Amino acid sequence: MSQEHIKTTILGAIENIKANPAGAKVVFRASTELGEGMHCTGKIRDFSAIDIDEPADLGGTDHGPNPVEVVLVALGTCQEIVYRAYAAVMGIQLESVTCDVRGHLDLRGLFGMDASIPPGFQKIMFETKVKSPASAEELAKLAHIVESHCPVLNTLQAPIEVVGSVTINDRPLVLEATA
Repeated sequence: MSQEHIKTTILGAIENIKANPAGAKVVFRASTELGEGMHCTGKIRDFSAIDIDEPADLGGTDHGPNPVEVVLVALGTCQEIVYRAYAAVMGIQLESVTCDVRGHLDLRGLFGMDASIPPGFQKIMFETKVKSPASAEELAKLAHIVESHCPVLNTLQAPIEVVGSVTINDRPLVLEATA
């Protein structure tokens, strides 16, 4: 897909939102199902199912990335996509964009061994590498825009409302707040 096509598509979406602000509110969906052992499948739109599993040392069969690795991939790929989108709109040529992401997690939190340790990541670090013939000033402006508009980065950094429910044997279970 050409940079011009991406630019035209993005600018068209912006114009559509300006004309119909209610159209800016979108809902993305996914569904998942536990299979054998720790293996799960995830479905998004009409794509093939995504295999999610745990490594053998966490009880899985290692037939796919685990959920926290998927979070890291989501951050890296979101960075890359937002760089592509904004670079296209700004007329900046990109040669490459890569992102290395590391998440630090203490398994004592997951296994309930220490109540003071959260079960999720304590720290996520990423390094995005951009190669481009554009000027340092243009690339600095691009980086600033991406870092302030990347949806997955924002989701990980900002407290957001997450609401869930559990149904056991067709009966809703009332949950107390967990966080």
